[in-house]
Amino acid sequence: MSQVNAVTSGTFESEVVGASEPVVVDFWAEWCQPCKMLSPVLDKVAESYNGKLKVVKCNVDENQDVAAKYGVMSIPNLIFFKDGQVVNQAVGYMNEGQLTSKIEEVLGS
Repeated sequence: MSQVNAVTSGTFESEVVGASEPVVVDFWAEWCQPCKMLSPVLDKVAESYNGKLKVVKCNVDENQDVAAKYGVMSIPNLIFFKDGQVVNQAVGYMNEGQLTSKIEEVLGS
């Protein structure tokens, strides 16, 4: 079972901005091949950082307002939040090592 939950326009504020732990938001779409490749990587990372970090997905086709608010033009687009603020961002596919080092930057900051 995946630890990566979906967020929507209705839940984004409480799940991401109001979260007590840092959050990685994966902006994705059903038709995006690199997004599909990134999915198992996110599942792994969500498992290894369970309790320290929250990983969520936001479908850009269904939640265009959220994507627009954060300037998401290309996907997959990972936006890292800490204390409700955007602290980092990564566009495109990343392997587990690349994603882990981004997360460590965020957790360490």
